[in-house]
Amino acid sequence: MIIVLKPEATRQHAEELLARIAALGLTPLHMPGTERVVLGALGDERVLESLHLDADPLVESVQRVLAPYKLVSREMHPHDTVVDVGGVSVGGARVVVMAGPCAVESPEQMRETARAVKDAGAAVLRGGAFKPRTSPYAFQGLGRRGLEILRDASRETGLPVVTEVMEVADVALVGEFADAFQVGARSMQNFRLLQALGAAGKPVVLKRGMAAKVEDLLLAAEYVLAAGNPDVILCERGIQTFETATRNTLDLNAIPVIKERSHLPVIVDPSHGTGRRELVIPMAKAALACGADGLLVEVHRDPAAALSDGRQSLDPRQFAALMRELAPFAAAAGRTLT
Repeated sequence: MIIVLKPEATRQHAEELLARIAALGLTPLHMPGTERVVLGALGDERVLESLHLDADPLVESVQRVLAPYKLVSREMHPHDTVVDVGGVSVGGARVVVMAGPCAVESPEQMRETARAVKDAGAAVLRGGAFKPRTSPYAFQGLGRRGLEILRDASRETGLPVVTEVMEVADVALVGEFADAFQVGARSMQNFRLLQALGAAGKPVVLKRGMAAKVEDLLLAAEYVLAAGNPDVILCERGIQTFETATRNTLDLNAIPVIKERSHLPVIVDPSHGTGRRELVIPMAKAALACGADGLLVEVHRDPAAALSDGRQSLDPRQFAALMRELAPFAAAAGRTLT
């Protein structure tokens, strides 16, 4: 529920109302604005109604948040959220490109790829140390050693790191090395993991599940915010449909839909969204035209030799071409790439 105070309401009055809300076992929220002070209350609305806040002479209005996701909703938070990932702002005037290999394979592979994406203009380095794979016989990642390699590449290039975490037990370990956690499509509804990340204190890149609706994605994000972490970046990475021409169907409709419903930044993964490197550049352009705040792109120094997702990975030359070709699309959207 949203409580809008009148302009003459003081901070003391706001604090008194927040205390009354908390006393009923509800979660109070304080959201001061430039013209109005807005309070929020999360919990059983029937309990909140017993306060009769609409009768308070300094309360302008009391409104229910109709969406099932409260903290994620634009009703509760009308202004866009900007998330800081190791000093890089995601959701602001700059389109942020996160790039790197699907999996960390060796120090040489990671170092060479990291230098290439940095030189081309990427702002964040990505790479997987833990890899969820459909086959138990496929490469599963290097684990802690992969995180160490990723950290070394980050220190050398100065790029902050985002990497995937799969289990609650690994949150503390991954948090030692990463500037942001990635939650993969298969883990989007791992609610214990989401709650643990809510308490971890670092940004979360939350990927849409392969068969998830937009509302499912927003409710998954609500778990992280409700656990105390407001820094969530949503990622559209394609959904499975009846179409077999591409690995997934990249749902670019989701970008403006999410922007309408939520204040959280949205990035797009055209690599997983198509599964074909020749489609990554055109779909990346389309994503910026639809309002995406950034991109998550797979880049490998030698895609033909990649241990994971080589078919959808760009090589350094192709990634440099992507960055050059994206510039006018970013400018047309009133944003920059660097």
